[in-house]
Amino acid sequence: MRQIGTDDKNPPKPDVVVQFGEGNFLRAFADYMIDVANEKGVFCGGVAVVKPISSGGLEKYERQGAAYTVILRGKEGGRNTAEHRIISCINRVVDPFADYAAYLDIARGEDLRFAVSNTTEAGIVFDADDSFEAKPAASFPGKLVQLLFERYGHFAGDVSKGLIMLPAELIESNGAKLRECVMKLVKLWGLPEGFAAWIDESCIFADCLVDRIVSGYPAEEAESIERDMLGYRDELMVVGEPFGLWVVASDRHAEIAALFPLDKAGMQVVFTDDLRPYRERKVRLLNGAHTASVLAAYIMGLDTVGDAMANPTVRAFVEKVVYDEISPTVPLPAREVRAFADSVLERFENPYLRHNLLSISLNSVSKWKARILPSLKDSLAATGVLPPCICFSMAALAAFYRSGERGEFCLVGRRAGEAYSVKDDAFVLDFFATNYALPNAEYVRSLLANTAFWGEDLTQIAGFADAVTFGLDDIAEHGMADAVRRVVSKLGLAEGYHERGKDICDKGAFDT
Repeated sequence: MRQIGTDDKNPPKPDVVVQFGEGNFLRAFADYMIDVANEKGVFCGGVAVVKPISSGGLEKYERQGAAYTVILRGKEGGRNTAEHRIISCINRVVDPFADYAAYLDIARGEDLRFAVSNTTEAGIVFDADDSFEAKPAASFPGKLVQLLFERYGHFAGDVSKGLIMLPAELIESNGAKLRECVMKLVKLWGLPEGFAAWIDESCIFADCLVDRIVSGYPAEEAESIERDMLGYRDELMVVGEPFGLWVVASDRHAEIAALFPLDKAGMQVVFTDDLRPYRERKVRLLNGAHTASVLAAYIMGLDTVGDAMANPTVRAFVEKVVYDEISPTVPLPAREVRAFADSVLERFENPYLRHNLLSISLNSVSKWKARILPSLKDSLAATGVLPPCICFSMAALAAFYRSGERGEFCLVGRRAGEAYSVKDDAFVLDFFATNYALPNAEYVRSLLANTAFWGEDLTQIAGFADAVTFGLDDIAEHGMADAVRRVVSKLGLAEGYHERGKDICDKGAFDT
C-alpha cells in the first residue's frame, strides 16, 4: 500500500499562518478549518508550522510532505456520522532548534498575517531567564518576540505587516496574557521602543476559545482504516469529533472576521467582543467534566472516555458533576446550559472516538485549577456547602499523582500493579515525588496549600482539606470504584462508615 504524500495535496498557497504546535489538536481543528475554507474559496492561505519544543522529531512530516488525513466521526442528533479529508494547507514544518534560520525566514513572508498556537496551558508564561540571543528562545512568548522582531526589522516597521495572534491554549484571556508576556520580554531584553510601538499599533492579540475533542492517531484501528477507508498509509492521520467551535474575541473582531472568514465556509467560527459566556460554558462543562472524572476512571481500570461512559458508576458520576454541581455555576440561561450539557454527554458517548484517559491526564494540576476550581468556589458561595463530586475529583488527583518512582520526564504510577506515566511540569512532579509518602491528611494539606499550583492556599476553604482527605482515605480503604460509587450515591457520607466521615457530614462539608 502506498503512503500518502505531496502528490495527494492541492497546490500550495502562500504562508498566511504561522502555527506554533504540530500536535493532534491544531491539525484536526485549525488546519482542518483553514483547509475547508481554502477549498470553498473564502480564504487563500497556507500554514507554516513551528515545532515549539526541542523533543520529538519531524520524520513523519518529511516522509509525507506534511500531508495527512483528518477523520471526523461522531454522534450528532442521535445519529452516527463520519467523514475524512486530506489536509493540504500545511506548506512546511520547521524545527527552530535544528534550523533557526528557517524559523526566521517565516517572519519575512510577505503574506503572513496570523499566528496560531497551542503550546499547552503552561505555554503562555513569562520566563525572566529566557534569552533573546538563544536560537531559539526557550519559551513560546520568547520565540514569538524573536519572530515579530525579525518581521519588524525586515519590513522596516511597516504597520501593515503586523500579525494577528490567535492562541488556542486553554487559559482565560489567553490573548491578553500572551501580549503581556511578549511586552515584558521586549522590555526585559531592551528591544527598541519603536518595536514596542509597532506591536501596539499593528498587532492584535485576540482571546480565543476552541472546542473539539481530538483523540489523535488511532493506533488500534489504523490498519483497518487505511485498508477499508483510505487506501493509503498515513502515519499522521488524526481522529476527532464533528463538533468544532472557534470563538475569536477582540475589540477589532470585525477586522479579524474580514481577514479570516472561516465562518463563511460553514465552520462554527464566532467573532465577538465578549468571550466570557462561551468560555464559561465550555471550560466548566466540557473540560471540567473531563478533568473531574478521567483520573478516577483510569484508576478504576478504564482506558478511554467511551469506556468510562459505558461504565454505570462513572457515567453517574459524570452526570452528577455536570448537571448538579457545574451547570448551576454557568452564567447563562438555564435552558441553554442544559442543552450544552446534554451535548457534552452525547459527545462523550461518541462511538468512534477512542479518547485515551491518559492523554487527557496530561498537566492535570493546571487543568484542575483552570477548569474545576472556579466551579467549586461558585458552588460553595451559592449553596453554602462543598460539592461532593468536585471534592472527590481532587482526591482522585491526589491518588493518581501519588508516586515517588521517577521515569523519563514523568512519574511512574501503578494501576493494579501495572505502570502508567504521570506527566506534568517538572516542579509539579518534584512536589509529588517529595511528598507522596506523607500520611493522607498531611499529604492532602501540603497539596492544597501549594500556592504555586492553585494561585492560593486551598486549605483556607473551610472543610475542603477534610473532604479531600476523606475521599483519599476511602480510595485507599475500599478501592476507587467503590469510592466513586459511594460519592455518587452519597452512601459513604450519609452513613458515615468511619467516624471522621460522619464528622465531616455533621460539619456541613458536604450536602448530604
